[in-house]
Amino acid sequence: MAGIGKALVVGGGIMGLCSARALRRAGWAVEVLEQDTCPNPRGSSVDHHRLIRHAYGAERVYMRMVDRAHRAWDSLFAAIGETPYIPTGTLMLADARDSWLAASRATLGPEGHRMEEIPPATLTARFPMLDPAGLAEAAFLPTGGVLLAERVVAGLSRHLEASGVTLRRARVEAVDPARGQARLADGTVAGADLLVLAAGPWTARLLPELAPRATPSRQIVVFLEPPAAHRAAWEAGPMVLDLSPSGGFYAVPPVAGTPLKIGDHRFSLRGDPDDPREASPAEAEEILALARPRLRDAGGYRVLGARACYYEVAPEERIALARPGERCLALCGTSGHGFKFGPVLGDALAAAAATPEHLPVLAAWVAGQAEPPPDLLPGG
Repeated sequence: MAGIGKALVVGGGIMGLCSARALRRAGWAVEVLEQDTCPNPRGSSVDHHRLIRHAYGAERVYMRMVDRAHRAWDSLFAAIGETPYIPTGTLMLADARDSWLAASRATLGPEGHRMEEIPPATLTARFPMLDPAGLAEAAFLPTGGVLLAERVVAGLSRHLEASGVTLRRARVEAVDPARGQARLADGTVAGADLLVLAAGPWTARLLPELAPRATPSRQIVVFLEPPAAHRAAWEAGPMVLDLSPSGGFYAVPPVAGTPLKIGDHRFSLRGDPDDPREASPAEAEEILALARPRLRDAGGYRVLGARACYYEVAPEERIALARPGERCLALCGTSGHGFKFGPVLGDALAAAAATPEHLPVLAAWVAGQAEPPPDLLPGG
């Protein structure tokens, strides 16, 4: 598989597009097959926002990967001619001392990331939209922010086309990883020297052997308009990670004209990615019930809408870079935390395509289990 030739990328989300960019920069001729328009409104990558943050519990490799990701995003933003990123900082809340927040603190400190400890009794003075009831601890990390996901995908799509990458709307029904081929819904077969499978929640359907590492999971997000008394605080506020084991939530502040978004940290591990994206009132209420105890004047928030997105979830949320066939590489199992790493994961895939013997060490890094040798990837 080593050498420069044609690469056929299945999937036009952030993983497919970043893989296409890295392969094109390495000299491959690249075609991307996407079943819908790009950005695909049904794709995991397409929403107002995605988060990037250093806090990663005890996952030291992923925490360090965030620094490389920031450098890679800077390169990508320069290429697309805009910077769809808003720094916000990261506010972490926990209702127990032995928590994800505590694990993040222990991992971040030795790497020079100092958190500001916030006594729960003072939380509302600092962040007037939040209620500290039941909190054991709170901490603020000045790094982290919001990637404006839909703008990122749209800008990257335009850049790829201008760079000579072909974006083709076509639904893939089956893949042959040994031959580097994809069978399309119209009955034709597309082939290449390298087939890249970056199909998100459709991965398991296209290649059942990857199903254990790519379980579709229907996830609900709710969009809110804060009450007038808290609107300014939210607009200037950080991302919020309320990580209660009993059912925490995350909140994305309303930056750059987007709505306030809340979602659930837990995975449903159910659903079909071809299902409608409209969320039912019951699904929306389940998310709202998680957030209300933490929102001051919760009754004053207006629901603007709710929708489903689909993740593909791997055991222990470990992203997979795999070679399911001699002429195929796959990126899957991003588990809702892959968007922030899109450019560096694309670089890892391109490095594995160029030098197949490096795949094991690259796959271990992508899975958050080992650091890569410094000379394998751009950016050091």
